[in-house]
Amino acid sequence: MNFTIDMGDVLLISPMIALFLSSLVPLTIKVLKGNAEQAPIATLTQALLGIIAAAGLLVSFGGGGNTAFNGVLAFDGITLTTGLIALAAAAGSLILMFENPATRGVQFSELVFLTLSSVLGMLILISALDLLMIFIGLEMMSLSLYIMIGMSHEQRLSKESAFKYFVLGSLASAIFLFGISFIFGSSGQTNILQLLDTTVQLVQTNRLFLFGLVLVVVGFCFKVSVAPFHAWTPDVYQGAPTPHTAFMATAVKVVSFAAFLRIIALRPLVASESLFDILQWLAVITMLVGNTAAILQNNLKRMLAYSSISHSGYLLVGLLTAGISDNGSFAASSVIFYLFAYSLMTVGAFALVSMMEKTEDHTMEVDDLAGFAKKRPALAMCFAIFMLSFAGMPPSIGFFSKFYLFNAAVGEGLIWLAVWGVLNSVISVYYYLRPVVVMYMKEGEADVSHAGHFATAFMIIVTAALTLLLGVVSGPLLAWFESSLI
Repeated sequence: MNFTIDMGDVLLISPMIALFLSSLVPLTIKVLKGNAEQAPIATLTQALLGIIAAAGLLVSFGGGGNTAFNGVLAFDGITLTTGLIALAAAAGSLILMFENPATRGVQFSELVFLTLSSVLGMLILISALDLLMIFIGLEMMSLSLYIMIGMSHEQRLSKESAFKYFVLGSLASAIFLFGISFIFGSSGQTNILQLLDTTVQLVQTNRLFLFGLVLVVVGFCFKVSVAPFHAWTPDVYQGAPTPHTAFMATAVKVVSFAAFLRIIALRPLVASESLFDILQWLAVITMLVGNTAAILQNNLKRMLAYSSISHSGYLLVGLLTAGISDNGSFAASSVIFYLFAYSLMTVGAFALVSMMEKTEDHTMEVDDLAGFAKKRPALAMCFAIFMLSFAGMPPSIGFFSKFYLFNAAVGEGLIWLAVWGVLNSVISVYYYLRPVVVMYMKEGEADVSHAGHFATAFMIIVTAALTLLLGVVSGPLLAWFESSLI
């Protein structure tokens, strides 16, 4: 059998090639220098140039609906939009790694290599049209993350987090792969395009196929922290270095939901009312678990972790809406818009936490923010903007992202899910306002670390400004997301 490489396919995967080659540059230089680290700013610059090159190539060749390697990879609107969001989140996380005490200095070249390798896995994941290729993308993304978390200079919590994430992630991967085996055994296919016309019938007539599909959904529920598969999230978010937490909460969540969206596009929810009902209740439970548990947290990173779980519940509402809609472009674009808004706020919030960490084993409590508004009024205002946007206060982008998501749900008759979403948003106001009250109403000596955090501070200000400004122009932005998916 002759195997030929089409140059068109190579051009389509050029963003992945750019990331792979740029990930090797810092390691190669380190080897040539006798295992001595080059200046961290040079390593960061090489990584950011690689990400910019990948983003440029993605814009140039992605988004046209083309497929590569006999329909295994798709470069459509989902690939383009979520790929750009993931690349931007990765760039922000790399800047945090450069200035955070738990990640800067020794082995920074290896850290950059693993980060870019994880992003490469993300691009494979969001473009994959084959279940096995989705699995490869998931594993490439996750394995790099396990090692990254364990590489922290902090010696106790990070190692525990890496081990928990590895064990539970491996369990989820095994469930996912087991589901693929059932789907292949019952249908003879693993390609999503080939399953598109037969999934509804197979779900209704073949119990093994339905069982395999349920296992695949469970695997994704773990990756996106849907209750009751969320237990790893607060422990891993707290124990991981803050830049890695920001990376997981944004880029990993974005690409996992994007791949989940492709599975939902097979329309199994139309064929199986039981699966649809179960996922509806999981969405409600996830929102409730995330928001009620966040109220009880004093550790800032754990609070944001439970907040992340609640946002997974909101996003699941959007996925369900897209899964039953005859024209799912509005619901799907609402999900992607929400992911963009959430990533913007989350990177900014974790950037401020990163700035306040004075040592690698420093833990941030909500009460540690006392007096911060007096010491750093501009940064305090930025953090307040993030918290209010998380809560869905107008005119922030957080308000409009929830508005569009719940509006899509109401349009498809999922009024009760939209009501639960609004009620949970009201509950979340309590714990999102708490850090703001502590910053402005309590006396204290909170301040940022004395180490240079100029890039991090700049990123906080930019993301806060975008959180406000993009809320005002959210309509055209949503329209662009929707047009890219058609």
